[in-house]
Amino acid sequence: MKIAVIGSGGREHALSWKLAQTLGEDAVFALPGNGGIPNSHPMDINDFEAIQAFCEEKGINYIFVGPEVPLANGIVDFFNQTVIHALGPCKDAAQLEGSKIFSKKFMEKYGVATSPFKTFDKVMDARDTVFKMNGNLVIKYDGLAAGKGVFVCDNVAEAMEALSEMRLQYGEECPFIIEDKIVGDEISIIGFTDGENIKLLLPSQDHKQLNDGDKGPNTGGMGVMCPVPFWNDELAKEINIKIVQPTLRGIREEKMNYKGIIYFGIMIGENGPELLEYNVRFGDPETEVLLPSLKTDLAKVVTACLDGTLGEIELKFHDGYFVDVVQVSGGYPKSYSKGYPIFGLDLVDDAIVFHAGTALKDGNIVTNGGRVLNFVAQGDSLQCAIDKAYEQCAKVSFQDNFFRKDIGQRKYKVVKINALNS
Repeated sequence: MKIAVIGSGGREHALSWKLAQTLGEDAVFALPGNGGIPNSHPMDINDFEAIQAFCEEKGINYIFVGPEVPLANGIVDFFNQTVIHALGPCKDAAQLEGSKIFSKKFMEKYGVATSPFKTFDKVMDARDTVFKMNGNLVIKYDGLAAGKGVFVCDNVAEAMEALSEMRLQYGEECPFIIEDKIVGDEISIIGFTDGENIKLLLPSQDHKQLNDGDKGPNTGGMGVMCPVPFWNDELAKEINIKIVQPTLRGIREEKMNYKGIIYFGIMIGENGPELLEYNVRFGDPETEVLLPSLKTDLAKVVTACLDGTLGEIELKFHDGYFVDVVQVSGGYPKSYSKGYPIFGLDLVDDAIVFHAGTALKDGNIVTNGGRVLNFVAQGDSLQCAIDKAYEQCAKVSFQDNFFRKDIGQRKYKVVKINALNS
């Protein structure tokens, strides 16, 4: 078995690392990869013909798609017409992530627990709803927006500013939704599906805001932990009944060609767990803790998803906690410089380092993105994993590097604001 991992971030490094544990590095190709992923090859991930030609030349018979854009563009549909097997949902099923309106209507149709919502196609038409809800709401652009199309608002001024930003980014006439804001504890539940079964990985929790205390702008993720401290059998059962099983029923009834990863972004408020969003691929940086926690051979899970035998697979996990601290470039998530040399990588001895935004320049690793490095540590307790991750992170530096100092150290809350139903 030879497999190509499509993408260039920390998620793809973790995928390549996990697959190489059983297949060997020579059998795992990263397209285009980055400066820290072995066997990386420059490639336009939306040039499906070029990917096909590369795979045929190298004898690659499987593809694992990391990012959402190729999935939304139909990469699985393309490779379904070839002898190369691509893991991921078809283009229609990828709308569960690619269209907020499609996904919310899907949730509504199949009884998935989620917050009430309204759809709009003109920015000005949302003003009355903003005032009615006193600005306590969430605005989401309908399409893929690389994390920049979601606005979580606390008051009218913030909501009106968000509408102005929507107009600036997408124009006056653009599709979007407004939904109730659920305040509580967010959790990421990610699993594999063959269209008939879903097998879940450990629960994880991302830290999206730039600064300590969950302050500052949203980012792609500043760190993550798994499992979450508040996880228990009762919560797992409730999420399965209210979210996972209705979703699986919808996938079956809609006859979606969905063989891949499904991500449930869940908020646990006063009404219990409710679904915020689907992703149709692994989350980043969640992947960087989920795959080190997984004992089961990932390559076997891939083939089971594709041949419809996932129900026969039992996922097994390592004991303890896993924590990922992300180092980012100064200025991220806005403008930042690239090309700075990275020092101290050879000193890390008690953590896994997954590269995200790095490149090779004259034989040296340099910065090449906003999120640069992931430091992943395992511990018998959550605090032990936190301490290890920060100890190892402190050994590595580059100009203007930055990281949060409070990953895994949240205080939990459970409150819900429900304005659309009032």
